Amino acid sequence: MDNKSIKIQCPAKINLSLKILNKREDGFHNIDSIMQTINLFDYLTITVQKSPKFEINLSGNSTEIPYDEKNIVYKACLLFAEHTNLLPHKIDIYIEKHIPVAAGLAGGSTDAAGTLYGLNKLFNTPLTREELHDLCARLGSDLNFCLEGGRQRTTGRGEVLQTMPFKEFQVSLIKPLNLGISAKEAYTKFSRKHSVTDELRTEFLNDLEWALIDDYKELQTIKSQYPASIMSGSGSTYFGIGMEFEKHDGFWVKNNLCAIPYGVKEIQG
Repeated sequence: MDNKSIKIQCPAKINLSLKILNKREDGFHNIDSIMQTINLFDYLTITVQKSPKFEINLSGNSTEIPYDEKNIVYKACLLFAEHTNLLPHKIDIYIEKHIPVAAGLAGGSTDAAGTLYGLNKLFNTPLTREELHDLCARLGSDLNFCLEGGRQRTTGRGEVLQTMPFKEFQVSLIKPLNLGISAKEAYTKFSRKHSVTDELRTEFLNDLEWALIDDYKELQTIKSQYPASIMSGSGSTYFGIGMEFEKHDGFWVKNNLCAIPYGVKEIQG
């Protein structure tokens, strides 16, 4: 069989607000967040062909992510194959990373959502949109949002979506180059800090920023220089709406991005 190939564009997200409500029995937290996709993209090139046995090969341009079964893209491939009873295929995925890793921008989640979306297209849509959402929810908390994109109010652990009216705006990003923060670390620190009364929490639109900022000088530096900036997700990226960040040594800066009204999608070429 000839190779079949597809290219998927996977957008980053920012959390315009993020409130943590309580801890759930499954270990996750219930949240209430407004998420927005922006025009900073990873790209996936997915190629499939029939094969005597299943084979998943990942490669890419980043030295910061694993290209094996630890990668959520690999897990998305396995889940899709299991759920659709796919015949053995060789699946090659090239991950072109532009979204920083461990940055609160859903870089891994959007790539995994893009993988499920792309495989579903390549194999003539065996899964309904609802089934795709079900697989997204199994893999992680932000995938459902990344599949749909635009502006959404997300609740539950992030997988329950309510579409909000789209608003255009310009946004810039700044991130300490050598600081990545995992969601696990951020939520653990939130739980510890939450047990102690702190009236300053209400001053932050993102509860995780409140939980983390005292521990990292880099975050304090950004906030002191740009008081109106907000941390996205579990950090360590900050965004500023309608503002530009100056270039600083030790910081990654991306100015003049904008909100977009869509999630992962196929692109030509």
